[in-house]
Amino acid sequence: MVRKGHRFLGIDVGSVTTKVVVIDSDDSIIFEDYIRNEGGPIGALQTGFRHLDAQGITDKIQAVGATGSGRELAKVIAGADVVKNEISCHARAASHLFPDVGTLIDIGGQDSKIVFFQSGYPVSFNMNTVCAAGTGSFLDHQATRLGIPIEEFGEWALKSRSPARIAGRCGVFAESDLIHKQQMGYRKEDLIAGLCAALATNYITNVARGQKIRPRVLFQGGVAANKGIKKALEDKIGLEVTVPPHFKVMGAFGAALIAKERFIEDRIPETRFRGVSRIARFTAVSQGFPCSDCANNCEIQEILIDQAPVARWGSRCGKWEDLSRKSPSEKTDAHSAKVI
Repeated sequence: MVRKGHRFLGIDVGSVTTKVVVIDSDDSIIFEDYIRNEGGPIGALQTGFRHLDAQGITDKIQAVGATGSGRELAKVIAGADVVKNEISCHARAASHLFPDVGTLIDIGGQDSKIVFFQSGYPVSFNMNTVCAAGTGSFLDHQATRLGIPIEEFGEWALKSRSPARIAGRCGVFAESDLIHKQQMGYRKEDLIAGLCAALATNYITNVARGQKIRPRVLFQGGVAANKGIKKALEDKIGLEVTVPPHFKVMGAFGAALIAKERFIEDRIPETRFRGVSRIARFTAVSQGFPCSDCANNCEIQEILIDQAPVARWGSRCGKWEDLSRKSPSEKTDAHSAKVI
């Protein structure tokens, strides 16, 4: 049973950024954080919890949900009660804020996805994890190369009066075409607008794959901050595109909502959450070692918290999942291990 004052936490560990959200008993977001994984996902996750700790949001957290490509890592580090894929969490947050959603466009750091809804429920989806064109990391790279802060990328695109034609089907070709036209003297705003248009076309072709895009269309993920991409998508599909509030952290928001649902269903008798202050302060490291006990020669990766192993991956036979088994790396100083 949810009581006044209860809180629920969602974590989304992606390939480029980590997001942390806390909601209250009324599903309102009372804390959100968006951290780049520049020092690695463990460091980014702990940074988020240090920010949470600094705001005094440390108690009454009843359940924790984790999502993203690093959701299993988040489960181990934070002690998440529920682990769900990104599609489920983004769709849950989208339909919560906009029950009339018809199509969800999500462009993340290294992948893109589209979710189709009927009557507020997701019915199908597509993902593109192969081509980098149109992802946040690709746009970051182009912004750096053009000498423009990524935060200003969209504004530059909207200044254009004659967008350049950029080949956007492939990230390599797009960059090559961009460099060629830059050397021919094209204005920066025209190059950026052309790139936005090319990436919108790439998305519709390679991710939507000819499926009907129905209103309302929501645009989520960090790239949704780019007004140039939003306009290019609207021009391409002929529909208004809505960027929801909290668009950067919708995956974490959805994870928190799902954790709350599981709590209400009494499927979380007691949370496994390690606690805000402890996560903010403990020493967490990742280190690996080879297992040469058989011909498989497995490469084992383990996570240690305050020098104690809490998880291991990579063993085909499963024997290293027994955390009571001493690993060669436990004999080394945990502080010398690689932090990820």
